[in-house]
Order: sequence, then structure tokens, then C-alpha cells
Amino acid sequence: MTSAPPKPVKAARVRAKDAAGEPRQPGFVVVEGPIGVGKTSLAQKLSETYGSDLMLERPEENPFLERFYQSRKHFALPTQLFFLFQRVRQLQEWKQRDLFSPTRVADFLLEKDGLFARINLDDDEHRLYQQVYTQLSVDLPVPDLVIYLQAPSAVLLDRIRRRGVAFERLIERDYIENLVESYTQFFYHYTTAPLLVVNAADINIVDSAADYQSLLEHIRTIRSGRHFFNPLPAEL
Repeated sequence: MTSAPPKPVKAARVRAKDAAGEPRQPGFVVVEGPIGVGKTSLAQKLSETYGSDLMLERPEENPFLERFYQSRKHFALPTQLFFLFQRVRQLQEWKQRDLFSPTRVADFLLEKDGLFARINLDDDEHRLYQQVYTQLSVDLPVPDLVIYLQAPSAVLLDRIRRRGVAFERLIERDYIENLVESYTQFFYHYTTAPLLVVNAADINIVDSAADYQSLLEHIRTIRSGRHFFNPLPAEL
């Protein structure tokens, strides 16, 4: 598509600080990555570790999603707009609650929403989407840290098959490959918040305490900039 992606709208950040003014841990952590990479599982574990609020995507509430996987062309726009409205509503509700909670964790980044729009919408639909996004994305919370989980498309497809969600079996390999490449390009240019890029292909963050602890220690060192975490898998 020739139209430019929506530009992020910056908002004030909330961050827990110690007596010296240094951040103890990120105030707002976002875990991102393509379907099947494990972002929800990591977000849940981080929330348990920090004792924090947790905000998760709710794809099961989208009435268009199964039909989208059956016919992407016909159901891309309603699927995309439903997710946009849903995510904005979640962020707005969160913002209206206690913003001084030490840490908050989410498994989606609103700016990422445009990535799917560019993949799935035609030019006219994408222009409409951009207009709606611009109106809705004003003054929303900005993360203190974004954790981007990467894995090859073959790994993602295997994980998707193994988790056994019926309509996800309709997802095609070329769609996942396109999605992986789009995520790579998006985060290559991402500068809105500190970013940690994690190779999640071989590590087991859910079942391996050593893998999770290694990642957690790395997260605690990040204050700004772009970082990479490419660990060797630990034994369970």
C-alpha cells in the first residue's frame, strides 16, 4: 500500500521510582510478537512476578475472527475495526484506574494494530482505518518497556497447531510468513519506547524456571534504547 502507517501519539509515562529517582522496574510493560510466539504466557508470568495488573487481548470476543480466517478479503475490515475499538477501550479503562500501580503488563501494543491493517486491508479500507485510528489513539498510555518475541514461521505454525484452536488451523503458511516479516520491519523502526528483542524460538519461558529467570534478569537491566536477548535453552 502507498499510504503511510498511523503515527504514534505520545502520552505521559508512569514509572515507579526509588528514592534516588531511578526506576525500580518498568511502570508499563508490553509483550508483543506474532501469533503463537508466547506473548500471552510471558505477560502472565511477568504479571505474577511483579504482582501487577494484567491486560490481555481478547480475541475470543471478536465475532468476525473465525470468518476472517475463512475469507480474509471479505472480513478483514470488520475484524480489524473490532480489535481496534476493543484495544482502545481496554487502554482507556486502564488509564482511568490507578495509574500509580508499580507495574502494569499487557500482551498487546496498540501501534502494532496498524501492522495488521497494512497486511489485510485494501487501499480504501486502509485509509478509512487510518482515520479511525488517528481519532481513537489520542492520549493513551505509552509503555516504559516493550518486549518483542521473535520466532521463525515454522516454529509459530507448529505451536499454533499444537494448541488446538479449531479456526486457527485455517491459518496459512504464507500469511504467517508475511506476518513475521511485517513484525520484523515494524520493530526495526520502532523507537517510541525502550525495546528488548528476544529470540523465543528455542527457549521455554513457561516451563523452564532457568529460562524465565535469565530473561527476567535481563529485563531488569534495561532503562533505555534497543537491546537483544539471544539465550541458549536451559535444561528443565
